[in-house]
Amino acid sequence: MQNRRLLKKDQFGEIWLLTENGENAVLRDTRSAVWWVAWLARVLLRREARALAALRSLDGTPRLIKNDKYTLARSYMPGVPMFEGRPRDSGYFRAMARLSRSMHRLGVVHNDLAKEPNLLVRDDGSPAFVDFQLAWTTKRRGRLFRAAAREDIRHLLKHKRTYRPDLLTAREHSILNTPSTPSRAWMSLAKPVYLFVTRRLFGWSDREGAADRGRRNSR
Repeated sequence: MQNRRLLKKDQFGEIWLLTENGENAVLRDTRSAVWWVAWLARVLLRREARALAALRSLDGTPRLIKNDKYTLARSYMPGVPMFEGRPRDSGYFRAMARLSRSMHRLGVVHNDLAKEPNLLVRDDGSPAFVDFQLAWTTKRRGRLFRAAAREDIRHLLKHKRTYRPDLLTAREHSILNTPSTPSRAWMSLAKPVYLFVTRRLFGWSDREGAADRGRRNSR
């Protein structure tokens, strides 16, 4: 018998925790999305499905179970968001860097690793990435892909600077201090619009977003 518990309901639809035979999964359902963002909810759903399919069984990312036009089910990842787990172990940050390199080799850029709730501290202390709605998946890792991947890395280094600044190398300091051209363009042109939409229209804070990004049970 399957049990369902509603975790989140917003303009983009609903997030459910499914439990069956002792196994948990997370279901994203866009059928209840409000009409004026329903198209966007489904675009984001397709992006997440493509990314998870490309990553397949990469340890540290959710496993895609099934998806269709309106819904996506993925594996549940036990753990807590980074801002709750507050990692201090140097091994966590080494594993975090390895995970990002593996993800990029598989042709996926996350594009939303600036948000701490999108990084987990799992029960065994290892890192995981979640919430791939903004991810970019491609077989051609050209210049733009490499620039976006570098921004993934730069955001991870910001988190490392927050929790273990003593571990940063000279090269990592250099990466932190030199955002890419697309990043500078985003900060000056697109980010003000993004903040207006997410904060004023959707009411998200920096630690919120899809699936109430800071909640343990949406993992």
